[in-house]
Amino acid sequence: MKRRLLIDLERMRYPNSGIATVFRNLAKGLATIENKNRLEISLFGPEEALTTIDTKFTIVNRRPFHKFVRFYSRSYGIVHTSHQLSSYFHHKFSKQKKIVTLHDLNFLHEGFSAKKQRRKLLIVKKNLRNADVIVCISDFTKQDLLANMHLFSFKKAPEICVIYNGLQFPEVKTYELGRFDYLRDKKYILNIGVLFPKKNQLSIIKMLPFIEEDLVIVASGTKESYHQVVLEEIERLGLKERVHIMSHISEEEKCALLQNCAAMCHPSLAEGFGIPPIEAMSFGKPVFLSKLTSLPEIGGTVANFFSSFETEHMVAVYQEGMKQYYTDSATNSEALKAWSSKFDYLEMAGNYLKLYKKLV
Repeated sequence: MKRRLLIDLERMRYPNSGIATVFRNLAKGLATIENKNRLEISLFGPEEALTTIDTKFTIVNRRPFHKFVRFYSRSYGIVHTSHQLSSYFHHKFSKQKKIVTLHDLNFLHEGFSAKKQRRKLLIVKKNLRNADVIVCISDFTKQDLLANMHLFSFKKAPEICVIYNGLQFPEVKTYELGRFDYLRDKKYILNIGVLFPKKNQLSIIKMLPFIEEDLVIVASGTKESYHQVVLEEIERLGLKERVHIMSHISEEEKCALLQNCAAMCHPSLAEGFGIPPIEAMSFGKPVFLSKLTSLPEIGGTVANFFSSFETEHMVAVYQEGMKQYYTDSATNSEALKAWSSKFDYLEMAGNYLKLYKKLV
Protein backbone atom coordinates (compact mmCIF):
# COMPACT_ATOMS: atom_id res chain seq x y z
CA MET A 1 0.00 0.00 0.00
CA LYS A 2 1.29 3.45 -0.89
CA ARG A 3 2.10 5.96 1.82
CA ARG A 4 0.69 9.41 1.22
CA LEU A 5 3.06 12.39 1.34
CA LEU A 6 1.91 16.02 1.45
CA ILE A 7 4.50 18.69 0.63
CA ASP A 8 3.66 22.19 1.81
CA LEU A 9 4.70 24.56 -0.99
CA GLU A 10 2.60 27.52 0.10
CA ARG A 11 5.55 29.87 -0.38
CA MET A 12 5.00 29.46 -4.11
CA ARG A 13 2.74 32.47 -3.63
CA TYR A 14 5.94 34.45 -4.20
CA PRO A 15 6.65 32.95 -7.66
CA ASN A 16 9.69 35.12 -8.51
CA SER A 17 11.55 34.54 -5.25
CA GLY A 18 14.56 32.30 -4.77
CA ILE A 19 12.58 30.13 -2.36
CA ALA A 20 9.87 29.56 -4.98
CA THR A 21 12.59 28.49 -7.41
CA VAL A 22 13.86 25.90 -4.94
CA PHE A 23 10.35 24.55 -4.28
CA ARG A 24 9.64 24.38 -8.00
CA ASN A 25 12.85 22.44 -8.46
CA LEU A 26 11.99 20.05 -5.64
CA ALA A 27 8.65 19.19 -7.25
CA LYS A 28 10.23 18.81 -10.70
CA GLY A 29 13.01 16.67 -9.31
CA LEU A 30 10.65 14.36 -7.48
CA ALA A 31 8.56 14.02 -10.65
CA THR A 32 11.67 13.23 -12.70
CA ILE A 33 13.15 10.60 -10.38
CA GLU A 34 11.47 7.23 -10.72
CA ASN A 35 9.39 6.76 -7.58
CA LYS A 36 10.30 3.31 -6.34
CA ASN A 37 9.36 4.19 -2.79
CA ARG A 38 5.61 3.63 -3.16
CA LEU A 39 4.80 7.22 -2.25
CA GLU A 40 1.66 9.01 -3.34
CA ILE A 41 2.73 12.65 -3.47
CA SER A 42 0.46 15.69 -3.16
CA LEU A 43 1.50 19.34 -3.34
CA PHE A 44 -0.14 21.95 -1.10
CA GLY A 45 -0.14 25.61 -2.09
CA PRO A 46 -1.56 28.15 -4.55
CA GLU A 47 -3.07 26.11 -7.36
CA GLU A 48 -2.21 28.59 -10.11
CA ALA A 49 1.49 28.51 -9.25
CA LEU A 50 1.65 24.75 -8.69
CA THR A 51 0.00 23.85 -12.01
CA THR A 52 2.78 25.67 -13.87
CA ILE A 53 5.31 23.15 -12.54
CA ASP A 54 3.69 20.49 -14.73
CA THR A 55 3.98 17.42 -12.51
CA LYS A 56 1.41 14.64 -12.26
CA PHE A 57 1.15 15.09 -8.51
CA THR A 58 -2.20 15.84 -6.91
CA ILE A 59 -2.59 19.53 -6.04
CA VAL A 60 -4.31 20.60 -2.81
CA ASN A 61 -5.27 24.22 -3.41
CA ARG A 62 -4.47 26.43 -0.43
CA ARG A 63 -7.58 27.97 1.14
CA PRO A 64 -7.88 30.50 4.00
CA PHE A 65 -9.62 27.93 6.25
CA HIS A 66 -6.59 25.60 6.04
CA LYS A 67 -4.86 27.72 8.71
CA PHE A 68 -7.55 26.89 11.23
CA VAL A 69 -8.62 23.29 10.59
CA ARG A 70 -6.70 20.06 11.05
CA PHE A 71 -8.75 17.25 9.56
CA TYR A 72 -7.74 17.68 5.91
CA SER A 73 -4.16 16.48 6.48
CA ARG A 74 -5.13 13.44 8.58
CA SER A 75 -4.84 10.95 5.70
CA TYR A 76 -1.17 11.73 4.99
CA GLY A 77 1.52 9.55 6.53
CA ILE A 78 4.20 12.21 6.00
CA VAL A 79 3.82 15.99 5.94
CA HIS A 80 6.79 18.03 4.70
CA THR A 81 6.66 21.69 5.69
CA SER A 82 9.19 23.21 3.34
CA HIS A 83 9.58 26.58 5.07
CA GLN A 84 10.00 27.32 8.75
CA LEU A 85 7.62 30.32 8.61
CA SER A 86 4.70 28.38 7.14
CA SER A 87 1.32 29.09 8.73
CA TYR A 88 0.11 25.56 8.05
CA PHE A 89 0.51 22.04 9.51
CA HIS A 90 1.45 23.09 13.02
CA HIS A 91 -0.58 20.13 14.27
CA LYS A 92 0.62 16.56 13.73
CA PHE A 93 -1.65 13.53 13.92
CA SER A 94 -0.84 10.30 15.70
CA LYS A 95 1.53 8.06 13.69
CA GLN A 96 2.12 10.88 11.21
CA LYS A 97 5.72 11.86 10.41
CA LYS A 98 6.68 15.50 9.96
CA ILE A 99 9.64 17.07 8.18
CA VAL A 100 10.42 20.79 8.39
CA THR A 101 12.96 22.48 6.12
CA LEU A 102 14.77 25.24 8.00
CA HIS A 103 16.21 27.84 5.63
CA ASP A 104 17.66 30.18 8.23
CA LEU A 105 17.28 31.85 11.61
CA ASN A 106 18.40 35.19 10.23
CA PHE A 107 15.65 37.05 12.07
CA LEU A 108 17.65 36.43 15.25
CA HIS A 109 20.63 38.32 13.87
CA GLU A 110 19.25 41.10 11.65
CA GLY A 111 18.44 43.75 14.23
CA PHE A 112 14.65 43.33 14.07
CA SER A 113 12.57 44.93 16.81
CA ALA A 114 11.94 42.68 19.80
CA LYS A 115 8.27 42.45 18.82
CA LYS A 116 8.99 41.35 15.25
CA GLN A 117 11.63 38.89 16.42
CA ARG A 118 9.21 37.34 18.92
CA ARG A 119 6.52 37.03 16.25
CA LYS A 120 8.82 35.19 13.83
CA LEU A 121 10.26 33.01 16.58
CA LEU A 122 6.77 31.97 17.64
CA ILE A 123 5.93 30.72 14.13
CA VAL A 124 9.21 28.82 13.83
CA LYS A 125 8.65 27.24 17.25
CA LYS A 126 5.17 26.09 16.18
CA ASN A 127 6.63 24.46 13.08
CA LEU A 128 9.59 22.78 14.77
CA ARG A 129 8.09 21.60 18.05
CA ASN A 130 6.65 18.33 16.68
CA ALA A 131 9.06 17.73 13.82
CA ASP A 132 10.53 14.26 13.44
CA VAL A 133 13.23 15.61 11.12
CA ILE A 134 14.55 19.14 10.65
CA VAL A 135 16.32 19.57 7.31
CA CYS A 136 18.78 22.49 7.25
CA ILE A 137 19.73 23.89 3.85
CA SER A 138 23.36 24.45 4.83
CA ASP A 139 25.74 23.42 7.57
CA PHE A 140 25.77 27.05 8.70
CA THR A 141 22.01 26.91 9.26
CA LYS A 142 22.42 23.65 11.17
CA GLN A 143 25.09 25.14 13.43
CA ASP A 144 22.95 28.23 13.99
CA LEU A 145 20.03 26.00 15.02
CA LEU A 146 22.21 23.96 17.39
CA ALA A 147 23.55 27.16 18.98
CA ASN A 148 19.99 28.38 19.58
CA MET A 149 18.29 25.14 20.64
CA HIS A 150 17.52 26.72 24.01
CA LEU A 151 14.93 28.92 22.28
CA PHE A 152 12.86 25.91 21.16
CA SER A 153 10.90 23.17 22.84
CA PHE A 154 10.40 19.81 21.15
CA LYS A 155 7.90 17.06 21.84
CA LYS A 156 10.78 14.69 21.14
CA ALA A 157 14.35 15.22 20.00
CA PRO A 158 14.26 15.61 16.20
CA GLU A 159 16.81 14.29 13.75
CA ILE A 160 18.74 17.21 12.23
CA CYS A 161 20.35 16.84 8.82
CA VAL A 162 21.60 18.96 5.91
CA ILE A 163 20.23 18.85 2.37
CA TYR A 164 21.46 21.60 0.07
CA ASN A 165 18.97 23.48 -2.05
CA GLY A 166 19.02 22.43 -5.70
CA LEU A 167 18.94 24.37 -8.93
CA GLN A 168 17.74 23.36 -12.34
CA PHE A 169 20.56 24.72 -14.44
CA PRO A 170 19.67 26.46 -17.69
CA GLU A 171 20.12 24.98 -21.13
CA VAL A 172 23.56 25.52 -22.63
CA LYS A 173 22.91 28.02 -25.43
CA THR A 174 23.25 31.70 -26.28
CA TYR A 175 20.69 33.83 -24.46
CA GLU A 176 19.54 37.08 -26.02
CA LEU A 177 19.64 40.25 -23.93
CA GLY A 178 16.53 41.56 -25.68
CA ARG A 179 15.35 44.76 -23.97
CA PHE A 180 18.67 44.86 -22.11
CA ASP A 181 20.70 44.86 -25.30
CA TYR A 182 22.20 48.22 -24.28
CA LEU A 183 24.38 46.18 -21.88
CA ARG A 184 25.94 44.12 -24.67
CA ASP A 185 29.03 46.29 -25.04
CA LYS A 186 29.37 47.08 -21.35
CA LYS A 187 31.39 45.24 -18.72
CA TYR A 188 29.21 44.89 -15.66
CA ILE A 189 29.06 43.28 -12.24
CA LEU A 190 25.76 41.53 -11.54
CA ASN A 191 23.90 41.38 -8.24
CA ILE A 192 20.61 39.47 -7.89
CA GLY A 193 18.38 39.54 -4.82
CA VAL A 194 16.14 41.69 -2.71
CA LEU A 195 17.29 45.29 -2.35
CA PHE A 196 17.54 45.09 1.43
CA PRO A 197 20.24 46.23 3.89
CA LYS A 198 21.28 42.61 4.58
CA LYS A 199 22.16 42.16 0.90
CA ASN A 200 24.63 45.04 1.21
CA GLN A 201 24.44 46.35 -2.38
CA LEU A 202 25.59 49.74 -1.10
CA SER A 203 29.11 48.37 -0.61
CA ILE A 204 29.31 47.42 -4.31
CA ILE A 205 28.20 50.90 -5.39
CA LYS A 206 31.02 52.41 -3.35
CA MET A 207 33.49 50.30 -5.35
CA LEU A 208 32.45 51.66 -8.73
CA PRO A 209 34.54 54.88 -8.76
CA PHE A 210 37.66 52.68 -8.54
CA ILE A 211 36.85 50.03 -11.18
CA GLU A 212 35.76 50.16 -14.81
CA GLU A 213 32.70 47.89 -14.62
CA ASP A 214 29.09 49.06 -14.36
CA LEU A 215 26.70 47.47 -11.84
CA VAL A 216 23.44 45.71 -12.69
CA ILE A 217 21.11 45.04 -9.76
CA VAL A 218 18.18 42.70 -10.32
CA ALA A 219 15.86 43.36 -7.38
CA SER A 220 13.23 40.72 -6.63
CA GLY A 221 11.94 42.92 -3.81
CA THR A 222 12.77 46.29 -2.27
CA LYS A 223 12.91 47.87 1.15
CA GLU A 224 11.97 51.43 0.25
CA SER A 225 14.14 53.17 2.86
CA TYR A 226 17.24 51.23 1.73
CA HIS A 227 16.41 51.80 -1.94
CA GLN A 228 16.36 55.53 -1.22
CA VAL A 229 19.78 55.36 0.47
CA VAL A 230 21.15 53.48 -2.56
CA LEU A 231 19.76 56.10 -4.97
CA GLU A 232 21.23 58.93 -2.91
CA GLU A 233 24.67 57.28 -2.93
CA ILE A 234 24.48 56.77 -6.70
CA GLU A 235 23.64 60.46 -7.09
CA ARG A 236 26.41 61.55 -4.70
CA LEU A 237 29.06 59.55 -6.55
CA GLY A 238 27.84 60.60 -10.00
CA LEU A 239 27.05 57.03 -11.05
CA LYS A 240 23.59 57.42 -12.59
CA GLU A 241 24.84 56.17 -15.97
CA ARG A 242 26.71 53.21 -14.49
CA VAL A 243 24.16 51.62 -12.13
CA HIS A 244 21.22 49.80 -13.69
CA ILE A 245 18.46 48.68 -11.31
CA MET A 246 15.75 46.40 -12.73
CA SER A 247 13.03 44.04 -11.56
CA HIS A 248 10.35 41.68 -12.89
CA ILE A 249 12.59 39.97 -15.40
CA SER A 250 11.96 36.61 -17.05
CA GLU A 251 14.07 33.50 -16.55
CA GLU A 252 15.47 33.91 -20.08
CA GLU A 253 16.44 37.50 -19.34
CA LYS A 254 18.11 36.47 -16.09
CA CYS A 255 20.13 33.86 -17.97
CA ALA A 256 21.14 36.46 -20.55
CA LEU A 257 22.32 38.85 -17.82
CA LEU A 258 24.29 36.05 -16.16
CA GLN A 259 25.83 34.91 -19.43
CA ASN A 260 26.99 38.42 -20.36
CA CYS A 261 28.20 39.68 -16.98
CA ALA A 262 31.85 40.07 -16.03
CA ALA A 263 31.27 38.73 -12.52
CA MET A 264 28.72 38.18 -9.77
CA CYS A 265 29.13 40.19 -6.57
CA HIS A 266 27.14 39.04 -3.53
CA PRO A 267 28.49 40.67 -0.33
CA SER A 268 25.49 39.60 1.76
CA LEU A 269 25.52 40.06 5.52
CA ALA A 270 23.13 37.16 6.18
CA GLU A 271 22.39 34.25 3.87
CA GLY A 272 20.77 30.91 4.66
CA PHE A 273 21.96 29.56 1.32
CA GLY A 274 22.73 31.75 -1.72
CA ILE A 275 21.22 30.83 -5.09
CA PRO A 276 22.49 33.70 -7.31
CA PRO A 277 26.20 32.87 -6.83
CA ILE A 278 25.53 29.25 -7.80
CA GLU A 279 23.66 30.39 -10.90
CA ALA A 280 26.62 32.59 -11.85
CA MET A 281 29.10 29.75 -11.30
CA SER A 282 27.00 27.49 -13.53
CA PHE A 283 27.78 29.99 -16.33
CA GLY A 284 31.47 29.87 -15.40
CA LYS A 285 31.47 33.41 -14.04
CA PRO A 286 33.78 34.53 -11.22
CA VAL A 287 31.95 35.23 -7.96
CA PHE A 288 32.80 37.57 -5.09
CA LEU A 289 31.15 36.79 -1.76
CA SER A 290 31.23 37.83 1.86
CA LYS A 291 32.74 35.42 4.38
CA LEU A 292 29.58 35.55 6.45
CA THR A 293 26.97 32.90 7.27
CA SER A 294 26.51 30.18 4.60
CA LEU A 295 28.42 31.79 1.72
CA PRO A 296 31.81 30.11 2.38
CA GLU A 297 30.00 26.76 1.90
CA ILE A 298 28.44 27.95 -1.33
CA GLY A 299 31.62 29.41 -2.81
CA GLY A 300 34.02 26.75 -1.56
CA THR A 301 37.49 26.95 -3.05
CA VAL A 302 36.43 28.55 -6.34
CA ALA A 303 35.00 31.86 -5.06
CA ASN A 304 36.66 35.09 -3.96
CA PHE A 305 35.80 36.40 -0.49
CA PHE A 306 35.60 39.82 1.12
CA SER A 307 36.99 39.81 4.67
CA SER A 308 35.58 43.27 5.30
CA PHE A 309 33.37 45.77 3.51
CA GLU A 310 35.83 48.63 3.48
CA THR A 311 35.86 49.95 -0.06
CA GLU A 312 39.63 49.78 -0.46
CA HIS A 313 39.66 46.11 0.59
CA MET A 314 36.74 45.15 -1.64
CA VAL A 315 38.31 46.84 -4.66
CA ALA A 316 41.62 45.04 -4.04
CA VAL A 317 39.89 41.65 -3.71
CA TYR A 318 37.85 42.28 -6.84
CA GLN A 319 40.79 43.39 -8.98
CA GLU A 320 43.01 40.52 -7.83
CA GLY A 321 40.23 37.99 -8.33
CA MET A 322 39.52 39.16 -11.86
CA LYS A 323 43.24 39.16 -12.65
CA GLN A 324 43.55 35.56 -11.45
CA TYR A 325 40.43 34.52 -13.38
CA TYR A 326 41.79 35.89 -16.65
CA THR A 327 45.16 34.14 -16.28
CA ASP A 328 43.33 31.06 -17.59
CA SER A 329 39.67 31.94 -17.98
CA ALA A 330 38.77 28.70 -19.80
CA THR A 331 40.12 26.44 -17.02
CA ASN A 332 38.76 28.65 -14.24
CA SER A 333 35.36 28.80 -15.91
CA GLU A 334 35.16 24.99 -16.07
CA ALA A 335 36.16 24.73 -12.39
CA LEU A 336 33.32 27.08 -11.45
CA LYS A 337 30.83 25.07 -13.49
CA ALA A 338 32.00 21.82 -11.93
CA TRP A 339 31.62 23.21 -8.40
CA SER A 340 28.08 24.45 -9.12
CA SER A 341 26.99 20.98 -10.25
CA LYS A 342 26.95 19.73 -6.64
CA PHE A 343 23.86 21.88 -6.17
CA ASP A 344 21.87 20.21 -8.96
CA TYR A 345 18.13 19.90 -8.29
CA LEU A 346 18.10 16.15 -8.93
CA GLU A 347 20.67 15.74 -6.15
CA MET A 348 18.39 17.65 -3.79
CA ALA A 349 15.28 15.71 -4.84
CA GLY A 350 17.12 12.39 -4.49
CA ASN A 351 18.22 13.25 -0.96
CA TYR A 352 14.67 14.20 0.06
CA LEU A 353 13.35 11.00 -1.51
CA LYS A 354 15.80 8.96 0.58
CA LEU A 355 14.53 10.77 3.67
CA TYR A 356 10.89 10.12 2.79
CA LYS A 357 11.71 6.45 2.22
CA LYS A 358 13.41 6.21 5.61
CA LEU A 359 10.35 7.66 7.36
CA VAL A 360 8.04 5.28 5.52
